[in-house]
Parts: sequence; structure tokens; C-alpha cells
Amino acid sequence: MKSSVIVFPGSNCDRDVAVALEKLQFKNSMIWHKETVLPESDLIVVPGGFSYGDYLRSGAIAAKSNILNEVIKAGKKGSLILGICNGFQILIECGLLKGALLRNSGLKFISRDIFVKIQSNKNKFFNKYKINEILKLNIAHNEGNFFTNNEHLKELEDNDLIPIKYCDGDGKVNSVSNPNGSLNNIAGIFNKNKNILGMMPHPERMADKICSDEDGLPLFLSLMN
Repeated sequence: MKSSVIVFPGSNCDRDVAVALEKLQFKNSMIWHKETVLPESDLIVVPGGFSYGDYLRSGAIAAKSNILNEVIKAGKKGSLILGICNGFQILIECGLLKGALLRNSGLKFISRDIFVKIQSNKNKFFNKYKINEILKLNIAHNEGNFFTNNEHLKELEDNDLIPIKYCDGDGKVNSVSNPNGSLNNIAGIFNKNKNILGMMPHPERMADKICSDEDGLPLFLSLMN
């Protein structure tokens, strides 16, 4: 499979994603934000980090980059797109995903391991996981508090577009297990066609047993399946 990882000034997880993809034999390309041509790709990844230093608003400047015009076109044509952390923020800012990512409820940057529960696996991103499976992943963000209006929330719930929710180690989904105040403990969402996924936790940081754990690896395996 062919993949492309978009790189912005301030990206700091682009190489982590590349390592995870190349570990599974993806033929990966690193695409600088000023490029105007996107290689043929089975998967496009918008990685985490702090594009443009989070100036103005997280992801707002990156969403206006040259290459994002091509990413938007590819997404609308059905290409698989994965936005992680700052990548999730960028996908919302450019309109490929709906909603908003607000300041964390505690108004502090959070960097720690958390748990999420699989809510949906009938899609190309999570088909290697089981429903209600609990994963240990890592978060590192200041604006991860997902919010949307009631109409969009109903659309997400009715159409199985919320694949993961924050939980505790026992799988309980509640305010105590919610690290950032995200609406209904939502940790990631799909667009209506389920070809675009935005998620705040970092699966690429949990793709090697020696460095951390491998709870994120099945996501990349799912994409190959």
C-alpha cells in the first residue's frame, strides 16, 4: 500500500507515523506542506504536532497550506485520511470533519497515557479490533475537547460515526475517565462516508512493544486488511 504523511512547520509526530507505516511495509512518502501535487496514495496521514506553533488557532494556518487543497480533493473522492491530534484539528479547520476542538476543560496541556474503548469496528480503520475492546494510547494536547451541536451529535450517534470513546481501565465511560471534557467522552469521529478519521489519541506512539505497547498497531493493520 502507498501512504503519504503531510509535514508542516511544527509537526513533531510525522516521523513516528512514518516508522509505524514502514514497519508494516507501507510505501510511504513525506509530503512538505508547500507541495501542490499529492502522490497517488491509499492512505493520507495528517500527523500530530504543533503546526505553525498553534498560532491563531490550532490547525487554522495549516488548513490553508497548498497541499491541503489536494488533501481535501482526495478526501471528497473517497481516499482514506487519518488525522491524529493536531491532524484532527486541521481536518476540522479545513472542513473535512465537522465540530470543534476546544481548550481542555482543565485549561492545561495534557500529556499522558489514557484508555479508550472501541465503539465501532465496521469500518476500514478499526476492523482488527473487537467491539468494547479497551486500548491504552497516549494523548498530548491542549485543545482536545471535542464539541459539536445537537444535530451533528445525533448524526454521529445514529450513523455509527464515533469509533472510540475515552474510558478507564475497566472500560467505564464517564466524566471521571474523560481527560479533556470532550462531549460524551468522544475521542475520535468519522465523516459520513467513514473514509476520514480524526482522533486525538496517538496510535503511532503505541506501535512497538519495546518502546511502549502495541495497542495502536491494529489500526494500521486494519488499513492494510
